[in-house]
Amino acid sequence: MANFEAYQEYQRIEDFEEDSPPGEEDLLVHVPEGLKDSWHHIKNLDNFFTRIYHFHQKNGFACMMVTEFFELVQLLFVITFTTFLVNCVEYDVLFANRAVNHTGPGHNPLDRSKVTLPDAILPSQQCTQRIQENSWNIFLLIMAAIFWIYRLVKVICNILSYWEIRQFYIKALKIRMDELCNFTWQEVQDRLISLQREQQMCIHKKELTELDIYHRILRFKNYMVAMINKSLLPVQLQLPLLGNVVFLTQGLKYNFELILFWGPGSLFQNKWNLHPKYKRSGNRLELAQQLSRVILLMGLANLLLCPFILVWQVLYAFFSYTEIIRREPGSLGARRWSLYGRLYLRHFNELDHELHGRLGRGYKPTSKYMNSFTSPLLTVLAKNIAFFSGSVLAVLIALTVYDEDVLTVQHILTAITVLGVLITITRSFIPDEHMVWCPEQLLQCMLAHIHYMPDHWRGHANKSETRDEVAQLFQYKAVFILEELLSPIVTPFILIFLLRNKSLEIIDFFRNFTVEVVGVGDICSFAQMDIRRHGNPTWMSEGQTEASIYQQAENGKTELSLMHFTIKNPRWQPPQESSVFISHLKEKVHHDAQGGPSTQLLLSEAPLCTSLHSNQSATGPENLLASVLAHPILTASGLQGRDHRFIPASTAASAAASVLASLSTSQLAHTGRGSRSQGLMPTSLNPESTMYRSDRTIIDSMTYSDSRIRSNALHSEFASAEMSLHAIYMHELHQLNSHPQRSSGQWQNPVPMRDLHTSTGFQEHSGLGSSISMPTPVHLGGWKEEEEEEERTDDQEINSGSTPKQGTGSNC
Repeated sequence: MANFEAYQEYQRIEDFEEDSPPGEEDLLVHVPEGLKDSWHHIKNLDNFFTRIYHFHQKNGFACMMVTEFFELVQLLFVITFTTFLVNCVEYDVLFANRAVNHTGPGHNPLDRSKVTLPDAILPSQQCTQRIQENSWNIFLLIMAAIFWIYRLVKVICNILSYWEIRQFYIKALKIRMDELCNFTWQEVQDRLISLQREQQMCIHKKELTELDIYHRILRFKNYMVAMINKSLLPVQLQLPLLGNVVFLTQGLKYNFELILFWGPGSLFQNKWNLHPKYKRSGNRLELAQQLSRVILLMGLANLLLCPFILVWQVLYAFFSYTEIIRREPGSLGARRWSLYGRLYLRHFNELDHELHGRLGRGYKPTSKYMNSFTSPLLTVLAKNIAFFSGSVLAVLIALTVYDEDVLTVQHILTAITVLGVLITITRSFIPDEHMVWCPEQLLQCMLAHIHYMPDHWRGHANKSETRDEVAQLFQYKAVFILEELLSPIVTPFILIFLLRNKSLEIIDFFRNFTVEVVGVGDICSFAQMDIRRHGNPTWMSEGQTEASIYQQAENGKTELSLMHFTIKNPRWQPPQESSVFISHLKEKVHHDAQGGPSTQLLLSEAPLCTSLHSNQSATGPENLLASVLAHPILTASGLQGRDHRFIPASTAASAAASVLASLSTSQLAHTGRGSRSQGLMPTSLNPESTMYRSDRTIIDSMTYSDSRIRSNALHSEFASAEMSLHAIYMHELHQLNSHPQRSSGQWQNPVPMRDLHTSTGFQEHSGLGSSISMPTPVHLGGWKEEEEEEERTDDQEINSGSTPKQGTGSNC
C-alpha cells in the first residue's frame, strides 16, 4: 500500500451529520393509529437492525434466551468443577499411591485394597479450608465471579432488548413467533423496507434500500474485509522453518475490533461516525502516534492477562474436545474454514448466513482437493504404524475376550484406548488406492463456490505451494485448536511489534476509504461497490474505473461483490456506474454465448457430469453447475452427445455464458420492482415448466406456507448457482485480460483431434463451417487399475462411474 496521501480526502455523500441532525431533534413524524408503540426515529439503527437480523438467524426469543442461560451455566460449571478438581480430590488415594484403611462398620476386611470414588473426595469442611488457605485460589475465584456477574448483567440487558425485538416482529412486521422459521431473511428485509414507508424508522430518507440495511449490519465487518483484502492487518507472519504462516484467531480479531471500532480510544466516536479528527490529513502523524500508544497499551493489557486467558482457553478446550477426540479421533483431521479464510473469501455486504451457505457448498470440493495431496513417505510410515499398533491391539483384545480379568491389569484400558486412537489417526493418512483425482478440475469446482482464487493458482493446482495456500483458508481442526490455545501468548506480541508499525497506514486507510452516506453514516467506501472508484481494469472494469492501484480492490472483489449483491437482492436498484458495468457484462455474456454449447445440451449431460463430480444427490442447480464445469472435459475427450454427433471443444467460460444468457432471456417472466427483473431462473428451469412439473404437482398439494418455503429454497439454490456461473465466467475473462498470451482456462486449447468421418454430421447439427478443428479424444484419466483388463472399451470406462482422483500417484 504505497503513497497513502495520493488518494483523495474523506468524502461526504450528501449532507449527513448524525442520526439526530441539528434542528430535527423534535421533528414530529405521523404515526398510524394502531402503532402506538411505534418504532419511529430510532436513534441507533445499527444496533436495531443487527438485533433484528440476529433474532431471525437464531430462531427467535426462546432459543436465544435458552442459549444465553446455558452459556452462563456452562461458565459457572467450568469455574466450580475446576475448583473442585484442584482442591477437593485426594489424587494419591485415587491413583492408589496411598493405602486406604477400610476398617469401619460394614466394610469387608478382604476389600481393604479396593479404592472407591468417595475415598478420593475430601469432606466439604476440609475442601473449604483448602480453598480459604490458598490466596491464589481466592483471587482467581473473585476474578471469575466478577466476569460471571458481568455476563449476567449482559444477559439481562439482552433479555430486555430482544423482548422489544420480539414485540417488533409481532406488532410491526406481523410475524408470529411460531411462523418465524418459515420466513427467509429476504422476506423479513422486504417487510422492513415496507414498514419504513409507513413510519419513519430512519427520518433522513423516505425509503430504505437493501444496501442501507446491509451497511448498518455490516459496517465494521466491511472494514475488516477491506483491510484483509488490502493486506493491511498483520496476519501473515514469516517464521523460521515454517515460512509464511497466517495467524488470525478469535482473540486477535477481538483485539483488532476493540482498537479500531468500539473500544476506548478507537477511531469511531459512536457506532456510525468516524471521529472528525481522523477525516483530515493535516495531523495524520500525530494521530498515528496516538493510535500506536493505544495499541501498545492494549498489547500490554493482553500480556498482563495472558496467564488467566491461557488457563481459561486450556480448560475450555479440554472440556469441549476431550470426549469428541475419544469418541471420534479422526475429527481432529477434519477441516474447517479458518477465520482468515472467512474474511478473505467474504464479499463486501455479505451477511453471515449467506457466507456460511456459500462456504458450506464449497466444503466438499475443497476437501476433495486437499485430500488429493498425499505424502508417499507419510503413507509408508502410517501403514507400518497402523500394522504394529493393530497387532498389539489384537493381542490385547484376544486376551480380554479369553479372560476379562485382564482388564484389571494396571493401564491395560489406557493401552487399548491409546492404540485405538493411534490406529484411527494413522488410517486417515492412508489414501484410497482405487481413487484418482484431477486437481485442476477440483480447483475449478472449488472456485465455483468460494468465488476467489489468486491468479498464480491457475495451472498449478498440483503443486504443494498451491495446496499450502489453500490450507491457510481451509485448516485442520487440530490446527484451529492449537492456534486458539497459543492466541493468548502470540496476540500481545503481534499487537506490540507488528500492528504498531501499521499505525500510519491504518490512519490513512480510514481517511481515504471512508465516506459519509445520508441515512447511514460513515461506511467503508469499498462497501459501496463503486466500480468507478474501486474497480479493476482486468476485471471487466476497463474504461469504467478511475481507480489507481492503491484504490483498486484486489482479486476482483468489487466486481464480484457487486454481482453477488445484485443476485441476492434482485429488487435493489444499483447506481448508474454499477448499472453500466452489469449491462456491459450482460452484453459480453450474450456475445460469448453464441459460440458456446446450448443449455439443452448441458442439461442432457447433467447425469454424467454429476457422476464425474461424485454428487449423487445433486439438485437441479447443482446438476447444471456440474455440467458447466465438466463440459470442457467431455468436449476435449471427443465424447459423443445423445445424437451420436461430436460437439466442438469449449471452455467453462463459454458454457457458463450460454447458461447465463438463457437466464437473461427469461427475465421477462420474473420481473421485480421497477424496470429491473430478478432473472434467477431460465424458462427451461422454472419450477412451473415441464422439467419441474412433478414438483409443481407436489407444491399444489401442499399448504401455502410449505409451497412458499419450497419456492424460496429453489430460488435461493438457483441464485447461488447463478453467482457461481458468474464467478467462473469472470475469472476466465480476467485470465484473458491479464494474460492474453496464455489460455484463459485449463481446457482452453485442446489437443487437435484426428480427422473423423462423423465431422460432417456434426457440422450439420451445429450449423458451422468445415473449418472447425475437432478435439482429440483424451481419456478422463485413472479409470483403469493396473490389474484389470486392458482391452476395456471407451464406453465401459465412461460408464464405470469412477471419480478421478489424485491418490497414490495417479493424476489427471
